[in-house]
Amino acid sequence: MIGDEPTNTDSLQKLRAALHDKAKGAANFRFYSLYDKVYRRDVLEAAWRQCRANGGASGVDGQTFADIEKYGVGRWLDELTEELRAKRYQPQPVRRVYLPKPDGKQRPLGIPTIRDRVVQTAALLVLEPIFEADLQPEQYAYRENHSALKAVQEVHRLLGQGYHAVVDADLSGYFDSIPHAELMLWGRKRGHH
Repeated sequence: MIGDEPTNTDSLQKLRAALHDKAKGAANFRFYSLYDKVYRRDVLEAAWRQCRANGGASGVDGQTFADIEKYGVGRWLDELTEELRAKRYQPQPVRRVYLPKPDGKQRPLGIPTIRDRVVQTAALLVLEPIFEADLQPEQYAYRENHSALKAVQEVHRLLGQGYHAVVDADLSGYFDSIPHAELMLWGRKRGHH
């Protein structure tokens, strides 16, 4: 660590590669023990770094990144690790703010606490390589190494091969009306229920 700031990522990369390889190599494999991976120190440190780099406002608790750094990132992560390990962690309510849209409407935005953002990011770091293995290569949205630019480059490549149609779907407000039951069934295909 440099000062109080976590820096080690090698073990996290190995974990993510192993999870992806297992998921890719066995399409029907179910992962039964992932919770303990979420509170691994390397995972939480990487989650902290990502959240810190993203910045953002405080949640309902009012705690800022500067507050945590003053308190001590290592100490803060130790306490969060113990809460997760002991299964005492409880997410806080999300702070709701509204951002004006160009059309005069307002877009609701939920701001989790930094603590909850770090835990959510840690869960993402563990789950992403598993579900990434199930996605088709032509799916670009919200995927590492699948930028909008790469999607456009792929369209150009396919146009050169004689294809002449592009399907682009933008599901506006999807998360407001997501079929939760179906989503949970899809998630259970890779994990214990």
